[in-house]
Amino acid sequence: MTSLTKEQVLHIAKLARLTLTPSEVDKMTKELSSILNYIEILNEVDTTNIEPTAQVTGLTNALREDTVMPSDAKPDDLLACSPLPITEHQIQAPHAHG
Repeated sequence: MTSLTKEQVLHIAKLARLTLTPSEVDKMTKELSSILNYIEILNEVDTTNIEPTAQVTGLTNALREDTVMPSDAKPDDLLACSPLPITEHQIQAPHAHG
């Protein structure tokens, strides 16, 4: 039975850049230990004659042909549908870096 220590949970939280309260540390210690115990149970399953699977449906890429469809829409009508502000006939997107 695997049981993590509070120090190990704090180390994992630090690696994940998470700040945990003492009650969260207690909760995560129990929950992560429970998850590790379940993984130990799964590791005991004998899979020697089981072929590994990564895709079970047998489907491959289901693509369709791109077709250009004529449209009567005017550029200004399309821009009017945008919830973002329009500046000089262009949609003004928010800054990517704040």
